[in-house]
Amino acid sequence: MQLFAASWPIWDQFKNLIFMALVQLHAYTGDWGVAIILLTVAIRILILPLTIKQTSSMYEMQKIQPKIKALQEKYKDDKEKLQEETLKFYSENKVNPLGGCLPLLLQMPVFIALFAVLRNQLPQGATFLGIIPNLGEAPKAVYAAHAAAGPMAGVIAALPYIVLVILFSVSIWLPQALMPGDKQQKMIGAYMAIAMLWFGWTSPAGVLLYWDVSSIWGVAQQQLTMTWMNRKKAADELADKAAKDLEKAANAQVSSKKPSNKQSKKS
Repeated sequence: MQLFAASWPIWDQFKNLIFMALVQLHAYTGDWGVAIILLTVAIRILILPLTIKQTSSMYEMQKIQPKIKALQEKYKDDKEKLQEETLKFYSENKVNPLGGCLPLLLQMPVFIALFAVLRNQLPQGATFLGIIPNLGEAPKAVYAAHAAAGPMAGVIAALPYIVLVILFSVSIWLPQALMPGDKQQKMIGAYMAIAMLWFGWTSPAGVLLYWDVSSIWGVAQQQLTMTWMNRKKAADELADKAAKDLEKAANAQVSSKKPSNKQSKKS
């Protein structure tokens, strides 16, 4: 308990750091939404090396899934042997199954701190280019405030917020859908995206804006990284093939120069 209590001042300082960064960016841009976008970009740039490694790790993990499933089938009755062989397989293929977790874990404190800042410290009427009237409000609250005039009035008032919620849900599903993998994993991603709709519906719009921009950056970076990796893989395979062909040609040339057994006997 003492350790937990001692961590609160540090957490408060971290939240204040996030808030002061937003204040400075708002002073520069004059718009709270643009300030959140610039903060998002700055964070993504800071963790860029880790997220590139994350994509690489996810890509390699998806590629070896069939072999992992084969091991699971082979040692399904021996859990200890399965764990041993799986770890050995990861080591031989230089794959870290936890490599994709660190960037997400690093972003979570920022996400939670931003959630608290936007809910409690953001001034009323903090807008985003006039499209989002209040970044501190949740879509649910905006809808409820206008639904007294009728459900359609609530939907119309909350429409920009609803767009952020939908983008939030899609951002959960899309990275998984774009990675190579089996249908079962993609279905899990789809179910998770649907489940996260409620979280988005009850979260401040500024948090959704942060997550949506971060996800757009992440998907674009993921696709660029995967394209580079596929090209590198194709180039490596081509180089290996050329080396094998060259070695085969050299061996054939050496064999052709060797005298045959018949010629050796005649001499």
